[in-house]
Amino acid sequence: MSKMDNKFNVIGRGWNALFTTILCIVSLTMIIPMALVVVVSFSSELSIANKGFSFFPETWTLEGYRYLAKMGDQVLRSYGITIFYTVTGTLMSLTVMSLYAYVLAQRSFRHHKFMTWILFFTMLFGGGLVPSYILNVRYLHIYDTIWVFLLPSLVSAYNVIILRTFIQTTIPESLFEAARIDGANHFQVFGKIVLPLYKAGLATIGLFNVVGRWNDWFTGVLYIENPNLVPLQTLLQKIQSSIEFIKQNAAVAGTPDGIELMRNLPQQNLRMACMIIIILPVLAAYPFFQRYFVSGLTIGSVKE
Repeated sequence: MSKMDNKFNVIGRGWNALFTTILCIVSLTMIIPMALVVVVSFSSELSIANKGFSFFPETWTLEGYRYLAKMGDQVLRSYGITIFYTVTGTLMSLTVMSLYAYVLAQRSFRHHKFMTWILFFTMLFGGGLVPSYILNVRYLHIYDTIWVFLLPSLVSAYNVIILRTFIQTTIPESLFEAARIDGANHFQVFGKIVLPLYKAGLATIGLFNVVGRWNDWFTGVLYIENPNLVPLQTLLQKIQSSIEFIKQNAAVAGTPDGIELMRNLPQQNLRMACMIIIILPVLAAYPFFQRYFVSGLTIGSVKE
């Protein structure tokens, strides 16, 4: 390599310091709000009323977490059901979508354009909430069952297109041709060639799927009545709605007992406590996916 090429490939100390400073500022804009949420979750309601959201509250308290602890086993059950359908649903979705994307990526498949058009059509036109509800309740009979969290969200057209494009742009066609010459069938090609080079794409879509399923609260509100199947997000949404309803009625009543109840019930610190217990599993799962993001930087270096 010549000195001229080396000159263009090396970042100077000044630019390096500038980029480092920019990245530190961007990181602080994400870390500081997260730290503020943690502090507010331990702040008393009186301190929040007097000073607002502050890193230095007047009084520290565990009232928000104590209120959640009073829910007993319901929070643990909701945690368990949310973890179960998030992990199971993500694995099921990745299996179906990756196989579908592999089929669409095969240019030798005679109907791949038609199958792609059908997939794209669902992105443009959808039945909406009422037809989906009728389909899930009247025909699929998955109302108030665990399947309502798994089947309706099994395939995302957008994610399938991303995975198909990932295969077409990352895995050389010569690898498929060599495998077919050696007598490998499609399942062997998919398992021994596509999957090893596919981890970065699957990790990206898997992370999107995990976050989307973990944050889903509307499905539980719409379809779930059994308390053993209520997901965590739906449970916390119901807690927040109940507290707001109690506070509004206590304020309207204007009685001494009602005013005392309104003062003692946590609100803002409870919101932040709910946020903390919601985001912790996602933060714990992110480093697992991050490992595949880093390894995916070298994918695409294979040249024909």
